[in-house]
Amino acid sequence: MPAGDGNQEQVSEGRYARQEMIFGAAGQEALAAATVVIAGAGGLGSPAATYLAAAGVGRLVLVDFDTVALSNLNRQFLHGDADIGTPKVASAARRLRALNREIEVVPVGAKITEENVAAIVQGADAVVDALDSFAPRMVLNEAAVKGRIPLMHGAISGFYGQATTVLPGKSACLRCIFPSEPPKETFPALGPTAGVIGSIQAGEVIKYLTGGPLLTGRLLLWNGAEASCDVLPAPRDPACPVCGHLPVTTEETSR
Repeated sequence: MPAGDGNQEQVSEGRYARQEMIFGAAGQEALAAATVVIAGAGGLGSPAATYLAAAGVGRLVLVDFDTVALSNLNRQFLHGDADIGTPKVASAARRLRALNREIEVVPVGAKITEENVAAIVQGADAVVDALDSFAPRMVLNEAAVKGRIPLMHGAISGFYGQATTVLPGKSACLRCIFPSEPPKETFPALGPTAGVIGSIQAGEVIKYLTGGPLLTGRLLLWNGAEASCDVLPAPRDPACPVCGHLPVTTEETSR
């Protein structure tokens, strides 16, 4: 049985001591040197950004155009009652800086579009897809593929969620997996589901930056109602209009 996080053992006083037991000082330095773009400061962005900030990722770029609404607060824990009506990136950045003063947090109050996406992801070591609609998600996917930037995807609906990691040229991109746009709908959203999927996304970023097997070529499906998980194969589509032109490689899909 895994040990708890109690105070029985004093390992070190360092902020990152427990995770350095996993990937060492070199891994921690890789996190500190990284820039990660988090597209969406809502239900998925809250856990993803929080765990990346706590882990010591050196520069987090938060992108969101929306303002905080009361209906967000059941799951978007980077915001509170006092933030209603204010930009999400502002309240999120404030809380992340309070969590870890060693990192840089850059708020970008913008909607992701074909015109601005290249500038938004430029210089990123990884991109977290914490968006909640199909069209901007595909714009982000295409920019990540063009820039050869890893993309950590997540989405939720009620008790159900999904996640995958895209390594351009090595694994399926989002257009391979989701070739057609689903019907538009207002989907139910539950905080614990967002917490599970956002945490998986953060873990994928950390593994990519420090070295480790990734959720590439596979789609993880989380069923919170049954507390079960399925992982389906998600192969590349050679006819994909976004990544089909990239050379096929059998290289291991981890960094």
